[in-house]
Amino acid sequence: MSNWQSRESYLTEVAERCLRGHKSFDLRRSHLVDASQISKGTIYNHFPTEADLVVAVATAHYRKRLERASIDDTLYDDYLTRFLMHHCWGLRDDLLYDRFIISRVMPNPELLELVTDDNRAAFEQVYGDYIRWNNQLIQSVGVVEGFNRAELVANYLRGALINCDDAGKQYDDASLYYQFSYALSQLMGHSDKRIPNQLAYVSWLASQEETANAA
Repeated sequence: MSNWQSRESYLTEVAERCLRGHKSFDLRRSHLVDASQISKGTIYNHFPTEADLVVAVATAHYRKRLERASIDDTLYDDYLTRFLMHHCWGLRDDLLYDRFIISRVMPNPELLELVTDDNRAAFEQVYGDYIRWNNQLIQSVGVVEGFNRAELVANYLRGALINCDDAGKQYDDASLYYQFSYALSQLMGHSDKRIPNQLAYVSWLASQEETANAA
């Protein structure tokens, strides 16, 4: 990784930390000067517009989701379980770290028109790869005709993440993940398939704590 890439990754991490607990993307490039101890000119070189900062944070978010998807590919043989647990992990990650819910602002075609070509291309590549991973899993579980299942699921995921954040849901509530998974399986048209029960989510949450403590 070049010095430029390393610095941009660092600035994006700082931006993500500054946004924790926020319900709107009210961070500006100028705010990063004190937070990062990097000069204003350097920050503006990395993010030529305020839109570039938003898109860079979104790109980093979906890149992390793709990295987690690769891990989940190895953890869960069953396609439905893999899909559900992946998104449970994402929900837990957002709640635990009080992250800004990036789906409040992205994807946004109008915003993407305002950014530099490189930042637009980076976002479209990562976001596109993540959407394809999700859609391929939905296909692998089995498409039930009658509705656009991928669209239904995407809309539910966006709304659920925002609603859980607004309601201040607790990251360690096993019933939350059980209900979340139940709704996803219904929207996918697979009410006949067995999903992990609530006790399984209790164990899963415990394993996540153990992993974090060992890190």
